[in-house]
Amino acid sequence: MELAILDWLNLIARWAHVIVGIAWIGSSFYFVWKDNSLTPTADDPQQKRLQGEIWMVHGGGFYHAQKYKVAPSHLPDELHWFKWESYSTWLTGMALLAIVYYLAGPSVLLPVGSTLSYPVGIAVGLGLLAGGWLVYDGLCRSPIARDDRLLGLAVVALIVAITYAALWLLSDRAAFLHVGAAMATIMTANVFFTIIPNQKKIVAAMRAGETPDPKLGLTGKQRSVHNTYLTLPVVFLMLSNHYPMVYGHPYAGVLLLAICALGALVRHALVLRHTGRMPAWLLPAGGAAMAALIVGAAGVKTLAPGDAPAAAEANREASHLRPVAMAIVQQRCTACHAREPSYQGFDAPPKGIVLETPAQVRRWSASVLQQSVDSHAMPIGNVTQMQPEERALLARWLRGGEER
Repeated sequence: MELAILDWLNLIARWAHVIVGIAWIGSSFYFVWKDNSLTPTADDPQQKRLQGEIWMVHGGGFYHAQKYKVAPSHLPDELHWFKWESYSTWLTGMALLAIVYYLAGPSVLLPVGSTLSYPVGIAVGLGLLAGGWLVYDGLCRSPIARDDRLLGLAVVALIVAITYAALWLLSDRAAFLHVGAAMATIMTANVFFTIIPNQKKIVAAMRAGETPDPKLGLTGKQRSVHNTYLTLPVVFLMLSNHYPMVYGHPYAGVLLLAICALGALVRHALVLRHTGRMPAWLLPAGGAAMAALIVGAAGVKTLAPGDAPAAAEANREASHLRPVAMAIVQQRCTACHAREPSYQGFDAPPKGIVLETPAQVRRWSASVLQQSVDSHAMPIGNVTQMQPEERALLARWLRGGEER
């Protein structure tokens, strides 16, 4: 019953997170596109007052938008603010993070053999989020922020540090999600602590009859640009927990950073496309880099074919492999993957996968190989202490073509 409630909470939080995330990312993409697609304004030819304008057509109607360099001469009675999309995305994401990792037990959050207690593991996860923001904000307030490129390099170095700290202290799957959550925290904190407060100061100055400080807009713009390039890496990291060939890879940290870099590159290409300055080779080059990354990652296995120890070699005959392999499955897997699981907290087999007979294991062989051999994603947290030689033997049986 408790597991069923947790699953429902997981589903509802995930659904809500996707809904509000679409709203936030959609509005972000829209405003970046609009900002980079402005044309000179006819009634302000020297662009003294306006940065530009844009005409749009959508849903059978025409829209005309203008952007002021600082602010208009007077404010309208009603202003539309874009902030709750960001806040609600972060809040639902944190709820989901808590449900999946902070309420599910240490086997999900911490790596096998970790000396950290469960509460300390939770504190580490939350510390990565808070610490990441504090360091990032300090960088943006430091003298290096005067040079956008230097600041960009410093932010990249921070993300690298967060990545390797997470992979060192947390389970691989949890680490990927926490790196994404750390980036998302930076994005939402930018909105909450800098972009919206600066906009409010500009509005307050205008209503007081004062000239707004242009630095407020420039600072908000700098943080907004950072958010733009973090968007696609965060989306990738939010999806990564479904793909153990990435987070369970021997070079998981390298893959994480490389794919995030490619995501930022794609976002940069889209930004350049808005202004008509995107080189024709940029997206194909990104696709080629992704293909090379996939081929390189696929060529590295957790266990090479010759890694099986003498115990597996002694059972290399197909007729002997099946009973030995099934004994491993029954000892390491079927506590959860049974019609009536015996592992505490499970009242149904995860994802409906039952592994009680050779035929059932063969049926799910692709998933078993991906989750337990090509990566160490399963058993989750290796709670049943599956050994490397057992994974190798299981692979020999499933890949050996033995009759069912």
